[in-house]
Amino acid sequence: MAIHRIVLFYAFQPVADPDAVRLWQRALCEQHGLRGRILISAQGINATVGGELDAVKRYVKATREYFRFIDVKWSDGSAQDFPRLSVKVRKELVSFGAPDELRVDADGVVGGGQRLSPEELHRLVEEKDVVFFDGRNSFEAQIGRFKDAVVPQVGATRDFVAELDSGKYDDLKDKPIVTYCTGGIRCEVLSSLMVNRGFSEVYQLDGGIVRYGEQYRDSGLWEGSLYVFDSRMHLEFSEDAKTLGACARCSGPTSQFRNCADPECRALTLFCEDCHARFPELRCTGHAA
Repeated sequence: MAIHRIVLFYAFQPVADPDAVRLWQRALCEQHGLRGRILISAQGINATVGGELDAVKRYVKATREYFRFIDVKWSDGSAQDFPRLSVKVRKELVSFGAPDELRVDADGVVGGGQRLSPEELHRLVEEKDVVFFDGRNSFEAQIGRFKDAVVPQVGATRDFVAELDSGKYDDLKDKPIVTYCTGGIRCEVLSSLMVNRGFSEVYQLDGGIVRYGEQYRDSGLWEGSLYVFDSRMHLEFSEDAKTLGACARCSGPTSQFRNCADPECRALTLFCEDCHARFPELRCTGHAA
């Protein structure tokens, strides 16, 4: 039986012809029978694809010939965890709504936060009163986050600029801040935006939650499940993972998101298996019948 895997990676580096890279990436994935989501911009590439293990390895090897600094993260899954292959060009690699603010050169993002490996993060926490700053959409933190993290109430990545400019976090500008996100790409940009706004000591968790979880599983500073943007919806790093999420109907423990049954809403909402089985037309609190 063939082994299948999902691979996640990104790279910030200048791309002279994003559309040409898009055509190449699509052809490469089709050649190897892969599905997933790939975004390309003048700033670099961001990809999550799945398929048969050897085919994914060949795809990664070919991609590395152009994008030199991709940090590959592997997880269980397959092409079947994605509805299709999507390869698109965007103005921003991550949609913060500030394309002209981010600077990228051959070495990556210019002026971002200091990178921390998982081990370096632990040493910093021992030395200083660190503030963890979640760089994801707020709903993702419902099922997992670093202990005592600040979770900005943002519904989409493009909301972060207004959130930072609101003054809500000005009291953190002189404190050591560690930004984190799923695989590292969102906090690459977020840490740069924070530095630009006068936050004096900004770090970013290199490789994101995925890399941290690979090393420490559920024996470190991370708690709960990790939300992922494919049909798996979430993953756990060990059998010891805590369940932080609560069902919107019964408040029972769950890590499973489902779409609100209201066709005009479809917001991702936490519902436990029992409530979903008994009430398949469940709606979020804003659209409750």
